[in-house]
Amino acid sequence: MSNNVTVIGNLTADPELRFTASGVAMVNISVADSRRYKDRNDEWQEDTSFFRGTCWRDMAENVAESLTKGARVVISGRLKQRTWETAEGEKRNVVELDIQEIGPSLRWATATVTRTPRTGGGDFGGGGGYGGGNAAPAAPVAKTDYGPDEAPF
Repeated sequence: MSNNVTVIGNLTADPELRFTASGVAMVNISVADSRRYKDRNDEWQEDTSFFRGTCWRDMAENVAESLTKGARVVISGRLKQRTWETAEGEKRNVVELDIQEIGPSLRWATATVTRTPRTGGGDFGGGGGYGGGNAAPAAPVAKTDYGPDEAPF
């Protein structure tokens, strides 16, 4: 069984980039998803849901560098439940997004994509990717004026 979800909404704050004690990058985001509908009296109503989410490593750094408060984003991930106990001994529960993919929505905006070199490993094994293997990161170059025979992919 799978619990994959897609959330489309606006960031309610700038992404919060932090590092674990071992130096692993993580970013927390909060996104608002608003839905407009007409009620029984034919009047417009708005219902907003708020979701918190986390992503890790290179993606976390890319999110912190690329996205800001108010940006409309498309998120794909899994729902994760986390439980903890407050200082007063009360049990708390929250459901959050474990973000697998995130990017700007292009429905009402444009974006310029700059590829960053891969620093190794990843989901596809040891080599490959944009920068190949464990090569030292090179400065990313944004090229947006591709000719018809030189697509960027």
